[in-house]
Order: sequence, then C-alpha cells, then structure tokens
Amino acid sequence: MLLGTVLVLLLAGATPASAHAALRGTDPDDGSVVKRAPRHVTLTFTESVGLLDDSFRVFGPDQRRVHTGEATHADGRSDTARVGLPRKLAQGTYTVAWRVVSADSHPVSGAFSFSVGKRSATTSPIDTGPTEDPLTGGLNDAARYLAYLAGALLVGLAAFALLCRPADTSALRRPLVAAWWTLVGSTVVLLLLRAPYEAGTGPAAAFDAAALERTLTGRPGQALLARLAVLLLTAALLVWLSRRRDAGRRPLALAAGTALAAALALTWAAAEHASAGIQVPLAMTSSVLHLLATGVWLGGLVALLLTLRRSSRDGLADDRADGVADDMAAVVSRFSRIAFAAVTVLAVTGVYQSWRGLGSLSALSGTSYGRLLLAKLAGVIVLLLAARYSRRWTARIAAPATSVPRVAPATTVSRAAAVHKRVPQPVGAPAEGPDAGEPETPDKGTEEPPAGEGAQEPPAPGAGPDARRLLRRSVLVEVAVAAVVLMITTVLTGTLPARAQAEAARQAPAGALPPTTLVTVPYDTGTASVSGRGTVQVTLDPARVGENGIQAVVAGSDKGLTVVPEVRITFTLPSRKVGPIDAELVDRGGYWSTNSVNLPLAGNWTMKTTVRVSDLDQVSVERRVRIAP
Repeated sequence: MLLGTVLVLLLAGATPASAHAALRGTDPDDGSVVKRAPRHVTLTFTESVGLLDDSFRVFGPDQRRVHTGEATHADGRSDTARVGLPRKLAQGTYTVAWRVVSADSHPVSGAFSFSVGKRSATTSPIDTGPTEDPLTGGLNDAARYLAYLAGALLVGLAAFALLCRPADTSALRRPLVAAWWTLVGSTVVLLLLRAPYEAGTGPAAAFDAAALERTLTGRPGQALLARLAVLLLTAALLVWLSRRRDAGRRPLALAAGTALAAALALTWAAAEHASAGIQVPLAMTSSVLHLLATGVWLGGLVALLLTLRRSSRDGLADDRADGVADDMAAVVSRFSRIAFAAVTVLAVTGVYQSWRGLGSLSALSGTSYGRLLLAKLAGVIVLLLAARYSRRWTARIAAPATSVPRVAPATTVSRAAAVHKRVPQPVGAPAEGPDAGEPETPDKGTEEPPAGEGAQEPPAPGAGPDARRLLRRSVLVEVAVAAVVLMITTVLTGTLPARAQAEAARQAPAGALPPTTLVTVPYDTGTASVSGRGTVQVTLDPARVGENGIQAVVAGSDKGLTVVPEVRITFTLPSRKVGPIDAELVDRGGYWSTNSVNLPLAGNWTMKTTVRVSDLDQVSVERRVRIAP
C-alpha cells in the first residue's frame, strides 16, 4: 500500500523519454537569417522539460539583454519551451541562451543565434551567464553523496538486525540513529538547494520563497518530500521495535521494514536516470532492487564490523566467551548467505543498468559516463575480492557452531562423577564410597568419556578470536572500498548517460548550424632562426553545405600579425572526386577573407592552405575539415 502510494505520487505524468533532454529543433533555426522579426522563440526537445523563471535570456546585436515574456510550453506540449519577443527588433544577430530541467531532474542548457534582416558585421563573445554555480554544485553533490551513504547505512543496519538476528544489537543503535538524522538533514539540504541548482545560481537563492514553492510543486521536490515522509514512518517503526522486543513481532517488523525500504529506494529511482529513457517500468524496478541490494550488502558490512567489535570486547570482558562465539558464528553465517544473494541482485541489475545507460561498447571508453562506469566496475571487483577473502574467515568462524556439538565443561563432568547412587544399607554395614577408603566405581551414566568420544574437540585452525580479528580487518577494507564506490556512483548518477549523448547527437536540430570551425595551420616563415615558424588561423563559418565564410589571420614567428604576399585556400572532397575549389581570398588589410565559397556536399573535406612568404618562397599545408549537411 505504502509503496503503491509513493509510486503514484512520484510517477504521475511521467512518460518514457531519453535521460537528459536533447534539443530537437529551434524556431527560428540556429544560424538562420529571417526577413521579419519573429514573435516567439520556440525550442523542441526529445522529452518533457520543466521551465524556470529564467529559462530564456535573449541578447541583441548591441549585446544587451532583450526584454522577453514568460517562458511557457508551446501549444501545451511538455516537450517544448517558448518565449515571446518584442514587436520590433533591430537588424542584426541575436543570441538565445536557454536552460530547462530534463525529466530525470538534471538541468540542461545551451545557446544558439539567429539574425533579423542580415547578420551583424562584427560579433564578440556574449556572457550568457554561468551554467552552474560552483558552490551550489559542490554543496549539492556533497548532500547527494551523504544521502546515498546514509540511505545505505539505514537500510543495511536495520536489515542486519532483523535478518541476521544478533543477540546484542546495542552496537547498532547509535549508528542507526546517526544514519537516520544524516539522511533527514541531507534531504532537507537537497530540497533547499534544488531551486538554485536548477537555475545555476548561488546558494543564497535557496531562501527565495517563490523558488522554494516552485521546487515543492515539481517532481524532484515531491520525491524529496516523499523521502522525508518515509523517514518519519521509519522513525515510528524503530521506536515501536525498541519498546517491543518479543520475537513474535519479528515477521510484522520485517514486512513493514521491507515496505519502507522499498519506498525509500523509490524516492531515488523516481528522480534519477531510471525515471526517463527506454523501458521505464523495468528500469524503475531494477533501480529499486539495485539500491536495496546495495544497502543490504554495504550497510550490512558496517553492521557486521560493529557487531564483531562488540562481540570481541564481550568475549574478553567476562566468562560468556563460548556463548558469544556461538552467537557470532550464527550471525556471520546468516550474513554470508544474505550478502551472497545481495551481490547476485547487484550483478543482474548492474548489468542491465549499464546496458541501458551505455547503448554501445564503444561508449565505455569514448564517453565520461563510460569511463566512470569502468571506474565503478574496478571498485566493485576490488570489493568482491575482499568479500571473497572475508568468506574464508566466515566459513571458519561458522564451522564450530555447525559441525561440533556442544558438551558440558570439564568441571561439570567431574562434579557429576562425584554424585553417587544412594542404596539403603543395614545398620552397622560398612560405609560405601570414598569415606570407606575403597576405590570408587562411578556409575555408567556419570563415568568420564574416553578420549575422542564426546569430548570437546579443539577449535578448527583459524577459528576463534584470531579468525574474528582477521574477519574484522577484511570487512574494514570492504567498507572503505564501498565508500569509494558510492562516491563514484554519486558522480555517475549526475552524468549524462552515453545512450542519451548519442541520441542528442543523432537528433540535433534539422536546421541547426554546426559551430564555427577554427583551424590553426603552421607554416615556415623562411627565416633562418630556429623559431622561424608562423601560423594561419582559418575560421570556417558555418562549416556546412552551401555558402561559407572564411577568415584567415596570418601571424609571424613572434606571434604578431604579419603581412604576406598571398594566402590561398582550396577545398577537395577525395571521396566524391570534387575539387579543388578555390576560396578566392581577398586581402582585407591585416587578414584574408571571403564570404562566398560554396561547398556543395557534406563530408570530410581536405583544406589546403598555401602561404607565399616571398616572391619565390611558399609553403602549403593540408588539414581535414568536416562539412555538415
């Protein structure tokens, strides 16, 4: 019931999409020249996006910001963003900077340009604002890591207490309470930082009432509110369990704890990569199972470490060493089986999520997401090796409790041997037993067992305190590596998946112009000095099929501008046997340029740059340039 309520609350309105929104098209087209000033700027994305108060910033030819209307969805479609423009716009080039929130809760941004009437004669870089405030981003990442860590500890500690059933759970109480408070605190911080994180502003914006209200009505904010509600129910369950310790309540506590843990994991899955992309229902289920298995294993390791330390102190402090050892052996044996099941779930769900995020094997090394995934895989392998070492000591600890029967201590046997079976004797009969000075014949039921028959066997090699100490060390290594793996996971969940990156590249706006291509061509200045090499910086704009503009700026060996008799640039497309096409550059007094070189086909062209440094000397250098459709 609880899990279904949280699922309906968080997934209302969610639609299958690609994790991280990709820009599908712009109106006006990027780089286009329109005769009349448009009334609106409209963006179309590959998935539904959330709008911000400052989703659009439009800058005019004078580099001043243009007053715009409120950002809305075009025609009620959630995958669009639109902003109104003033009725009269001056001629020239306009730059549009945009920022929206994709369905998986991560903000995405970009910029494009269009011109009214004609392009501006000269353009200079425009400061469109930061994509992310470093302080806000750092605080948000730290809070996300603490939330992951505290969530894993909370689930793992509680699962260890309920499933492994240690006799003494006092060592787990304080860490359990600390994990609960840490998760509550980090969730509140994430809730406050959500608005400045989406807008790319400083942390001070967290206290803006309007921004906080917008956060509370958005799906990421609702997921965080749902997490706080689940944590309150968890606190009530923990208090109830602390007051009722009878074993008959354990099945009910286990069922309630499982439901709360699943609901808690769902608050992450509903606001991360699993909530958008292909196979959303399956991805959500996989993400919840992955998070639960992570908590049961990694949080359980911390619980095991704390329990081992407590049992070691108890065994040395009093005469209950045998009872402590037996209980610890049973606990370790149970956790070993549970951990194996958790690792199996992690492996299956991890493979599925990796396939879903990567899309291809080449993305493993060719994208940031793939490289982070490889780093996480390396950490998990180290974790599994440490776990394998721990299982060796686990088996030795569990062996005495499962294969060696418990017998009475030697002192008990000797006392039992002194107990006689009293038989009535006539008055005056000689006394019976040791007092009579005769050797005692013990009863059959009380005689000492022969060596090797029922006597307590010595512990197996490596069992006992030494094995528990070695197990503590190996578990400590597992905990340290697990903390690093969780840190990589935190970064991974905020990184654009490789599949979405490839989709964004495939679904680039149809009318969009690729960015200007800048090529630096070195040439020999013809001087005898060692540093007698200059450069030609060639700018190809817009590097697409059709008319292109070229600017060539020549610098000498001293990096300063220099005058040369001639610069010539030709283009050849070897794969289609086209060219050479002469750009016919004109000396503009300091640089060479043209605005009318026509490149008719898309492909990898060979750009040959020839610099004549004197009447007799010249040098030619070839470079490959990509011309888009």
